[in-house]
Amino acid sequence: MTRLAKPFFAAVVAVGLLSLGVSITRAQDPQEDSSRPKPAARAYPSVGSLDQDPNADQDSTPSLQPDTSPLTGVQEPTLGVPQFDRSYWVPGFEYTNSVSSASLSQTGSSDWTSTSFIAGSLSLVQAWRHSQLSVNYSGGGFFSTDSSQGDGYFHQFALTQDFKWRRWQLALIDQFSYLPESAFGFGALTGVSAPGIGGSLGPTLPGLESSYQPNQSIFTSFGTRYTDSFTVQSAYQISRRSSINVAGSYGFLRFVDAGGIGSDDVIFNVGYNYSLSGKDTLGVLYRFTADRYPGNPQALNDHVAELAYGRKITGRIALQVFGGPDITIFRVPVGSATQTVGVARGVTLIYALGPGNRSNLSLTYNHGVSNGSGVQLGASTDLVESRLTHRFSRYWNGNFNFGYARNDGLGNLAASQNSQAFNSYYIGGEISRPIGRSSNLSLGYTAQIQTSTQANCASGNCDTSYTSHRIFSALSWHARPFMLR
Repeated sequence: MTRLAKPFFAAVVAVGLLSLGVSITRAQDPQEDSSRPKPAARAYPSVGSLDQDPNADQDSTPSLQPDTSPLTGVQEPTLGVPQFDRSYWVPGFEYTNSVSSASLSQTGSSDWTSTSFIAGSLSLVQAWRHSQLSVNYSGGGFFSTDSSQGDGYFHQFALTQDFKWRRWQLALIDQFSYLPESAFGFGALTGVSAPGIGGSLGPTLPGLESSYQPNQSIFTSFGTRYTDSFTVQSAYQISRRSSINVAGSYGFLRFVDAGGIGSDDVIFNVGYNYSLSGKDTLGVLYRFTADRYPGNPQALNDHVAELAYGRKITGRIALQVFGGPDITIFRVPVGSATQTVGVARGVTLIYALGPGNRSNLSLTYNHGVSNGSGVQLGASTDLVESRLTHRFSRYWNGNFNFGYARNDGLGNLAASQNSQAFNSYYIGGEISRPIGRSSNLSLGYTAQIQTSTQANCASGNCDTSYTSHRIFSALSWHARPFMLR
């Protein structure tokens, strides 16, 4: 079994065992009060109401329940979650073609290349009285006329198992990917950019905040890589207004070919939350991150203490603002420095715009110490990602996205040694429309741009800048839902 197959096979086995364990637990539990709220899931219409049906009422919006995830937890906030009463799974298929102006090994070339992605997808939702399992998976192969990229395969997998009782919440979260390039902006806005079938039937799981994932925001990191983040989080409601949460996480980044810097991270998080009102929350958290680099003596221990503010209005806005001191200790001195002191900070905003919430804006910003994206032994990272979606008409939808990352080598912070710095950007847009009841067609464009303070060498080319223009077309299809109960 290959190095890739082992972690992926382990993830699949974990899903099966987890589902079996929850089923056994449910069978042993006595019947409980049916008036209590059912487990929450992300906002999508009830099963059978396909948002890709041109003949359906696409302006209808399901009622949302408040997002009760802790402010100082590990997951990004949402606008709310609906109450639903069905469990199901849905298979799907997608073909995507990308025409690119240049690849990393063709710096300065005007030759265009074509890459086709063929993927199978699966989304599953299984709900019990006090728990819910949500799974998204996409995987397949790609075929490219770019000789430096060639042919290969890719996988993306996301799982969330939530348990909710009167005072306790427990979440098990896993995110795995095997990709031919950086995950930062991968696949633009097409279906291959994220696991699952997408649309209203594909549960978009609240993702881990960037501080709890191995960073990959340097485009010119070396080729195919696989990464995984597994997190366990528990929250306890102390009183009507206050709660505490604790989380532990393990993640890794590995490269198939020589040249990339693999990393492991172990993260511990503890937070306290206090509700000022039904909309506003204050919090304080402590986070410890241990970054290790197999085969390299360097190691980073990062300590962060932050104050946080959150505001949530179900269906309208989800806002989080946080910041505080950040102390990073080096096992191997960088120049003459053994530590740096800075400020970690961030903002997450999701906002529904216009009548009928026809537009949605999401924006995230995070500043802190990261693993170095496979190019550096640690970095001070600024990461910005934004997305705007808009429904133009009954049939046409549009998306616009933008991302920016700056990765400064830790030597720049130590002020005793100069290190390489990278500025990475992606920007693009997409239009899409449904075809019949279960298919969707989309067209899009994205650009990837990167500059660095020193020449970066990969595949025999050395340069301080890199630009790629990509034109996408995608056709996706999914089956009708198969009911589990």
